[in-house]
Amino acid sequence: MSQSFNTATHGRNTMPHMNAVLTPTSAPSAPSATTPSTPPSPARSTHAPGPVSRWWGLPLLREMKRDYLGFVTKLQRNHGDISYMRLGNEHAWDLMSPDLVREALVTHADALIRWERGIEVFAQVFGQSVLVTEGATWQRQRRMLMAAFTPKQVAGYAELMTAAAQEAFDKLVAEGQSHALVTMDALWNRVAMDVILRTMFSRSAQQDSLAAIGATQTLSATAFREMFRLFTLPDWLPLPGKAAKRKALRNLRQLIQGHITERQAAIAEQPDQANQQDLLGRLLALRDEATGTGLSDQEVFDQCMVSFQAGHETSATALLWWSRLMAEHPEVAQRARDEVRAVVGSGTPGPQHMAQLPWLTATLKEAMRLYPPVAAIMSRRTTAPIMVDGWHIPKGAMLRITPWVLHHDGRWFDQPHAFRPQRFMDGAPPIPKGAWMPFGAGPRVCLGQHFAMVEMTLLSAMLLQRFTLELPAGAAACTPELHVTLRPKQSVQLRLSRIVAP
Repeated sequence: MSQSFNTATHGRNTMPHMNAVLTPTSAPSAPSATTPSTPPSPARSTHAPGPVSRWWGLPLLREMKRDYLGFVTKLQRNHGDISYMRLGNEHAWDLMSPDLVREALVTHADALIRWERGIEVFAQVFGQSVLVTEGATWQRQRRMLMAAFTPKQVAGYAELMTAAAQEAFDKLVAEGQSHALVTMDALWNRVAMDVILRTMFSRSAQQDSLAAIGATQTLSATAFREMFRLFTLPDWLPLPGKAAKRKALRNLRQLIQGHITERQAAIAEQPDQANQQDLLGRLLALRDEATGTGLSDQEVFDQCMVSFQAGHETSATALLWWSRLMAEHPEVAQRARDEVRAVVGSGTPGPQHMAQLPWLTATLKEAMRLYPPVAAIMSRRTTAPIMVDGWHIPKGAMLRITPWVLHHDGRWFDQPHAFRPQRFMDGAPPIPKGAWMPFGAGPRVCLGQHFAMVEMTLLSAMLLQRFTLELPAGAAACTPELHVTLRPKQSVQLRLSRIVAP
């Protein structure tokens, strides 16, 4: 659960095919790994290097919209780890090394707020949730919500997660058959949807709720497009995409509000219903230690919306990339399967097994390094002057951080475009703090990161217990496509073969 290419065609964000991305020789050039880090220099009054901003930066905006990750990769290659550009009235700084990211997000956290345009876009879906709010309201919400995502609380959701996976996996291969061609996008969307519904509302996914899968993806694509516009036109206008957005919002809001209304009615009739240990029950029971007050009805709704969207889409996306990578690297998958078999046997994995599955965990982390679900557009506004790497950044500047660039930098990751889970194992060279950040960094690090890791570990272990994963003959290479999340442009189909118990 979280908070957002080298060729461009027809206005779409594209990258090289997946197989090419995983080939070290295809990696874009990066700053030399031998370049020594230098201590911060005295404040420099001029701007950092950067591209020329002609015509108020409109050509740069067009290039970013067409191919954002390729644009930022080229920016680092041409101008280094910190660069400046003028975009209309915006003074934008890109930070592209772990030290600079931490210097901004951690050291200067008190002088940063979320980028207003991003918040304006997200607020259309998530209202005044913890993803959107600032200042005292955000601090209060964050403080209260942390109690619902502690490791102990997340462990209580594990059986709901594994029940959703077992129900889906049992239907993948027909009775009497040994294998099936499975569309993994649909599988993981359905499983992740069932997981979030069970953990939030203690209800499994029904036919009406499955419409929410498409709604989350529609809203993600819409939000990414709107990020590059100065303002959002009213949704009631008869413009391209507006009808789809309205329908998506209506479906999600009806789904969430329906469950909340049903629970509130149940509590009114039977007060003991307030003690349900799903996420909604915990949200309703939360109390601010400072004031004793709970979340308002609107806050409960908004937090459910953001938990639903983030908890479904990011986990499904991460597991989709992981599945494709495991099919492409059967020796890596077999080692993970052997580990699961040794630790769990034929039983159901649980949180107690997490620490005993280091290789499986490493494969998930490496998949999120190569294809971070939120790959870009992590932006902040300075509320006071700050100093980063000796550069004076004034109040009101925009800071942009792109996990994709950090994750593919050869200084921090040897052979950065190769799938090498061993880099996350004990004994491997340490990864600098801030070089791997699929869940963000600083005070706004994703609240649900432990939830996400438990969910992905349990579900991936159960899949490996039951099936081998293979690419079908002539399978097309995957092309990543950036919306708010980074998803394969093409549908991912794999041949899943049932494992016969020894």
